[in-house]
Amino acid sequence: MRKFNYRKIVLALADIFIIVVSGIVLNYILSLIGVIGSEASRGLLLYITVNLITCILAMFICGSYSRFWRYFNIKDYVTCGIAMLIGFAIAYLLLYASGNAPRRIFDFLYFLFATFGVLAFRFIFKRAFLDLTEAGRTEKYERTLIVGAGRAGRMILTEIQNAEHDPNNPIGNILPVCLVDDDLTKLRNKINGVEVVGTCPEIPKICADYQVDNIIVALPSCEGEAKRKILDYCSATECKIKVIPYLSELLFDDKNTKLITQAKEIKIEDLLGRKPIEFDKEGIRKFVTGKVCMVTGGGGSIGSELVRQIAKYEPKQIVIVDIYENNAYDIQQELVLEYGSKLNLVTLISSVRDYDKMDAIFKKYRPQIVFHAAAHKHVPLMETVPEEAVKNNIFGTFNVATLAEFYKVDKFVMISTDKAVNPTNVMGATKRACEMIIQYKAQTSTHTEFVTTRFGNVLGSNGSVIPLFRRQIESGSPVTVTHPDIIRYFMTIPEAVSLVLEAGAMAKGGEIFVLDMGAPVKITTLAENLIRMYGKVPYKDVPIVFTGLRPGEKLFEELLMDEEGLKSTANNKIYIGNQININSDEMLNKLGALREASQANDSERTVELLSDLVPTFNHKTN
Repeated sequence: MRKFNYRKIVLALADIFIIVVSGIVLNYILSLIGVIGSEASRGLLLYITVNLITCILAMFICGSYSRFWRYFNIKDYVTCGIAMLIGFAIAYLLLYASGNAPRRIFDFLYFLFATFGVLAFRFIFKRAFLDLTEAGRTEKYERTLIVGAGRAGRMILTEIQNAEHDPNNPIGNILPVCLVDDDLTKLRNKINGVEVVGTCPEIPKICADYQVDNIIVALPSCEGEAKRKILDYCSATECKIKVIPYLSELLFDDKNTKLITQAKEIKIEDLLGRKPIEFDKEGIRKFVTGKVCMVTGGGGSIGSELVRQIAKYEPKQIVIVDIYENNAYDIQQELVLEYGSKLNLVTLISSVRDYDKMDAIFKKYRPQIVFHAAAHKHVPLMETVPEEAVKNNIFGTFNVATLAEFYKVDKFVMISTDKAVNPTNVMGATKRACEMIIQYKAQTSTHTEFVTTRFGNVLGSNGSVIPLFRRQIESGSPVTVTHPDIIRYFMTIPEAVSLVLEAGAMAKGGEIFVLDMGAPVKITTLAENLIRMYGKVPYKDVPIVFTGLRPGEKLFEELLMDEEGLKSTANNKIYIGNQININSDEMLNKLGALREASQANDSERTVELLSDLVPTFNHKTN
């Protein structure tokens, strides 16, 4: 800022020089050609002095010296011109009142000469300044709009402008050209020379007018529907978008001293319209620290995030069990790189279908907590081979739960899905059967506490719509949505895993924990927003094709069965469905018949017996 004040002084001195020289040169020229006489020259010093004082004061008052030269735009040139006009008008009135008014032709030409000089100097100096400062730089400055003229916006502007003089500039070539804010009292205000030019609904128009390349959303305290709307306005442009995280997520330590470096690319979950759900980290810490934790399906999207979060709480040991070696290897290497020998990690390639192998694992490692995430979950694929869904989901769960009870595991947490509620597809029906098995075990177990966690679709998980939409957009293909009105509940992978951990910490046995996921999201809207995030226009640049509901697919999902009821917990975003009494003998008999049909690979008989086991299963094959 000291350099900025120095520049203001230089600019004011330049204006003084231009105004004085303009008057002297003009007087000489007009005298030379006989337009004015010698009497005008005698009052020249007074004319110039009065005009100089009034013009400099007018430009200070109008803010002509409160702008960085780099950020001068057409409005600033207009402001300068108006300030000069006001200054000359006041000077003429003062001179006229004192009886020393110059000839009008002289005053008019003096105004034109001086104003042209002042504006030309600013333009030439700006170009020279930019050429000098950009010399040797290969990167183009990115014209940036900042959303939010509050404290965060001010901090970002200061960081950008300070970075200009840092030889190790950590920010890059960012050129802030304007701000927007919905607080009308801030409109036309300038922050570090950058003007608040409009409100959030005007973002698309402002980006076009100011040729904006980037948008930084500096609203860390804004959440819910208000933030979603702002991001919708930003997504309607072709600009790259970055978002300052929520206040609770900001870091200020030795590695994170700047606000702008914590800005993140906009993510699709930012458009869900709610703040990430917070969980009881202390409760989770007490639950996990010092324990042997097993995660089945530990290489999958949910399982691997479970492993990541468990690792933060210093467990005694983590045992990853997964049948797919590539995923298991990836999460193993990630944790080895991050924790090295500090984390006791075991990675085993095994199938939950193999009872004897799982028995050997339980016997050797003696897990105290089991998180059961292994499952087949692709709805259309499981419709094709229902017997595989039954073998893996139902009897894999039965194997692991039975061994957990035998080896006196403290807590067993199963990952379920909203598709288990009044299921219309094989995958959902198998997961409902898994829930019934866990509730049966909870009724009969004398040591292990069995619990189920149920949530909706997980953004970015294997098989979710987002990776599919991204692949389609990036390959130039149309985005495919099954139905214009299809809606789903969504949550992020970290939220889903935090729910699993907190549910396990508070579980007493037999509960089905359900997350309040807010309002459901229309898949068509999600696709449109994702297309806009790529800087494209839905239906114009990227077509959206409606393909029709797939076999077993619902227009909407439910999170709770009618008979379960709801009970609140200490976390106002987590609810408990009441335990339902399971007839053990009846269920075991039905499971026996279902096992025989699935092992015989009899698809039709398998679906028939699955419907008998799960009374709420209404199989749709459309």
